[in-house]
Amino acid sequence: MTMADYRRHYQPEACYFFTLVTAERSPLLTEHIAHLRRAFRIGIQRYPTEIQAIVILPDHLHTIWRLPPADIDFSTRWMVIKRLFSTGLDAQPCSASKTRKREKGIWQRRFWEHCIRDEEDWRRHMDYIHYNPVKHRYCQAPIEWPHSSFRRAVAAGLYLPDWGSTPPPDIPGLDWDR
Repeated sequence: MTMADYRRHYQPEACYFFTLVTAERSPLLTEHIAHLRRAFRIGIQRYPTEIQAIVILPDHLHTIWRLPPADIDFSTRWMVIKRLFSTGLDAQPCSASKTRKREKGIWQRRFWEHCIRDEEDWRRHMDYIHYNPVKHRYCQAPIEWPHSSFRRAVAAGLYLPDWGSTPPPDIPGLDWDR
C-alpha cells in the first residue's frame, strides 16, 4: 500500500492510541513544552477530547484519546494542535512541497493511529506510553519523567508509584520499538 492509498480508521465512540513525531526527529517538544501544552489546551477547548494518557519526549509523543460520542474527527484535532504548536516557532529546513503548503517543517506530515480494541489492548498501550521515557533512557523510572500522565495514573490507582522501576514483562502484541 502506498501513502496515497492510506486510509484512516474512524470509528464512533472509539479510543485511539496515537504517535506523532517531529520532522527529522528534531528535539523540539520538551524544549518548547509550555508552547505544546498551550496548543493542546486550545485545541481541546475547540474540539473536546479526553486524554487518557500521554507522554511527551523530545522528538515524539504518544497519547490515548477518547473522542466524544458520535465524533470521529481526530484528524482535525491533530491538525489544529500541530498548527498551534508550529505557530511562533522558527521554520525548520524543509522540502519545496512543504514550503508550498505553508508547512514549517516542524512535524512529520503523518501520524500513526491505532484503534484500541479492548481493555487488554488499552492496558498494553497505557504501559507502553508510561514506560517510554525509561525505554529511551531519559529516566530510571516512569515516576521521574515530568512530561507524562504517569503521576495522574498513579493517583487514579492504575499504577503503583514504583511501577516500571524494573522493566515490565513483555507485552504480547505491542511493538516496543515503535
